[in-house]
Amino acid sequence: MRIDRARLASLLADEQRVFAERHPGSRALYERARGSLLGGVPMHWMVRWAGGFPLFVTGGQGAYLIDVDGHRYLDLCLGDTGAMTGHAPEATVAAVTAQAARGFTFMLPTEDAVWVGEELARRFGLPFWQFALTATDANRFAIRLAREITGRRLILVFNWCYHGTVDETFATLREGRVVAREGNVGPPVDPALTTRVVEFNNLAALEAALAPNDVACVLAEPALTNVGIVHPDPGFHQGLRELTRRTGTLLIMDETHTICTGPGGYTRAHGLDPDLLTLGKPIAGGVPGAVYGFSESVAQRIRAKTRVDYADTGGIGGTLAANALATAAMRATLERVLTEASYQRTIPLATRFADQVDVAINDFELPWIVKRLGCRAEYWFRPVPPSNGSEAAAAVDPALERYMHLAALNRGILLTPFHNMALVAPAVAEADIDRHTQVFRESVAMLLAVPVT
Repeated sequence: MRIDRARLASLLADEQRVFAERHPGSRALYERARGSLLGGVPMHWMVRWAGGFPLFVTGGQGAYLIDVDGHRYLDLCLGDTGAMTGHAPEATVAAVTAQAARGFTFMLPTEDAVWVGEELARRFGLPFWQFALTATDANRFAIRLAREITGRRLILVFNWCYHGTVDETFATLREGRVVAREGNVGPPVDPALTTRVVEFNNLAALEAALAPNDVACVLAEPALTNVGIVHPDPGFHQGLRELTRRTGTLLIMDETHTICTGPGGYTRAHGLDPDLLTLGKPIAGGVPGAVYGFSESVAQRIRAKTRVDYADTGGIGGTLAANALATAAMRATLERVLTEASYQRTIPLATRFADQVDVAINDFELPWIVKRLGCRAEYWFRPVPPSNGSEAAAAVDPALERYMHLAALNRGILLTPFHNMALVAPAVAEADIDRHTQVFRESVAMLLAVPVT
């Protein structure tokens, strides 16, 4: 069934009017903020919400948040994974409260740091760990260390990857050439000088890119996530590992989004064997914190190549990294929130989400699909799953995405604004999933001008 673009534009305008009428408090704060905050927001990507201005929030609990106008929303965005634990998880709140009374940061280690390191080693199989404030920092530091111990300058990423704001990763392919991604702000150098880019799932292209033996590391998501969920083909990870080993290239797995797969991320769930691993966002229950880990052999090479007297000037670390507050939050979150039991609850709920959306898509005879990765699910405006980032990016339909997001928002459901992703927190109930399905069906029926089925 084809989408009537004129009807889509009309419905989107209607939803925008409704949003503006229902959110006078958020709109007033947004207008006020434009006098002191660039773009009216404290972080520039907050302008991308579908209503023309963002919601201003007063708080959240579990799977729900409340805005300044008193509206309550089922939150399936969850801070784009940063709040995957749900808002204000009890164990994390208690640990943060207790640690705050004892001090926030000392530039000295705590026992909690030892516990977290041991737990990460147990979960991911890498014996040594370091802390950072964000996954971006963890990725930057891992790349620097990879360059240092290999003596190589280049890194390799997959097209349309997501690794935070790491400069080297804002590169894409255009007619086979590595160029800066559109919108890349002030790139310090031509990314072709630092980065090779190949398509995800293309082992032949990967082999050719690594053949000169001049790539320090491959920085990879186990599955693409930020351009939509793109699963690895069967045998892809085995081929990636074999090629990196053969060419002396270190393999870094970024689990910041794929931690949705299970307590040990995609790495443990699928038996991957990276040299380094990075993880941020939900690891401290929403408190800024991140980690990066090393295999035994990588740790030995780092020790051999780095000097203690340059530890504070080598471009790795930060004054607030591994602060006591974040470390306490990590321990509580790993010990009592991001547990096996939590995933045993959230993954079936995400499966319920995907299955119900799939039934609705089929009922309306739409050329769309839905994909799932752990407790993350996403629907696509294309008939078959993409196999790489270029195919995924080609399926983006900004007007249709904006309509679906705003229709859900006006009916009390918050989806991730950059794509059609839903993340399930432990506090979500089956009734919440069913409510989303109802809203999805209503939104599609309005779009197609047919009865709700």
